[in-house]
Amino acid sequence: MRRKLVPVVALSMACLLVATTACSPGNRKKRNRAADGSAGTAAKRDDVDTATTRATPTPRRTGDQLSCLELRNTRVGNRKVRYREYAAPIRLVDGRWSDRDGTTVELQRPCAVGDLDGDGAGDAIGVVMLDGGGTGRFFTLAAWRNVDGEPDYQAQVDLGDRTPVESVSVRDGRATVVYLTRSTNSPMAELNIRRTAVYQLRGTSLAKLSHTDARTTGASADGDTADSPDGGTVPDGSSPTRKRKPRSR
Repeated sequence: MRRKLVPVVALSMACLLVATTACSPGNRKKRNRAADGSAGTAAKRDDVDTATTRATPTPRRTGDQLSCLELRNTRVGNRKVRYREYAAPIRLVDGRWSDRDGTTVELQRPCAVGDLDGDGAGDAIGVVMLDGGGTGRFFTLAAWRNVDGEPDYQAQVDLGDRTPVESVSVRDGRATVVYLTRSTNSPMAELNIRRTAVYQLRGTSLAKLSHTDARTTGASADGDTADSPDGGTVPDGSSPTRKRKPRSR
């Protein structure tokens, strides 16, 4: 009888010891920490997943039109098409750039937007003026291509010294610029010709297709100019014909 009682008592004591250990505060803390760690891991994963879901990249503009306002903070010239022989492009800030020697470059008001290269995107064409600090004011017609919605300097043409531009427009892939200039024998201060010139973008150049000249109120006294004095269209590369006065008999 005693032999049977000893194993039963021993087994009871072992069960009591196991139950006490399992219910001890240390084990409860370990289990709580494990549960908290699992919950924290799940929370972190949720945060990562949420952040990943919310972070959507902003698509770049493609195929839309440039604006004249964008030209006020863009580059003029590049390493292939140098502006006024500057080796590096100059950066306009609010439409203006200045050098240490006092030279300034300013974007002028005339500007137009339209497709110049036939890719369906709206390019921009505008006018920049360089002031070297003397009497000269050098005007340049410049074209910016639309590359992924950003203006990229593409081509330019020199319009001359003290030749202010009145308007610029784009139609059917061609740019038309109206500016004031002078006849060959007129002084620089005199603007007696209003020229309307048509250009076409060809690679990195603006090719002049034709121009039309008309007298202005500041025309010279004899009206004799090196261009067409009666407002005819003069193809590029050709020279206008002057009218000869009839000889007196």
